[in-house]
Amino acid sequence: MALKPYKTPKASSETEYIVNKSRFIGRCFPVASEKEALQRLEDVRKLHYDASHNCWAYNLRGGIMRFSDDGEPGGTAGMPIMDTLIRSDTQDAIIIVTRYFGGILLGSGGLVRAYSKSASDAMNAAGSKMMTPCNEVEFSVDYTRFGGLEGFVRTSSTVKNIEFLENIRFNCLVEFEKTDSFIADIIERTDGRSKPLIVGEEYLAK
Repeated sequence: MALKPYKTPKASSETEYIVNKSRFIGRCFPVASEKEALQRLEDVRKLHYDASHNCWAYNLRGGIMRFSDDGEPGGTAGMPIMDTLIRSDTQDAIIIVTRYFGGILLGSGGLVRAYSKSASDAMNAAGSKMMTPCNEVEFSVDYTRFGGLEGFVRTSSTVKNIEFLENIRFNCLVEFEKTDSFIADIIERTDGRSKPLIVGEEYLAK
């Protein structure tokens, strides 16, 4: 299956929001698997073992989506957190909102607003990055052409590796839709001596 672009958090984050004496601590983490998401959740639960609630949601590539109200009234915590992920089209991410009850009931509407705000604050603090699918293109050139070609290669691709062997071998990452043009340019600029090959696919953070 061809890789598809997706958005994910740029970094982990922690935010705090207080309403009617209830303290909401929001955290957002990029995660690569369900196992990692569950480990992040376990870490937060251990850190805040004395909290009233640790509510959460995660959205992973491949369609894995889970959430929990962790004892709050149904639909007032986990789903608003999940909505934050869905609305922002963010994947491979988990948001956990820890609540310390302040003694004043917020009501269903107040809980939804509080958990939504805390999740949104955590998401915004984490930032985001686009993961762009690329082809890895490999090709070799002789030393006499290196100087004239290097600038083009660096401006038209992301150089993954250069090896100075009998010839100079490049491994470059090129966005899917630009690959055909890039290969054609390499062939033209080397008078057909270079034979670029697509040797793999991977994501590049933009």
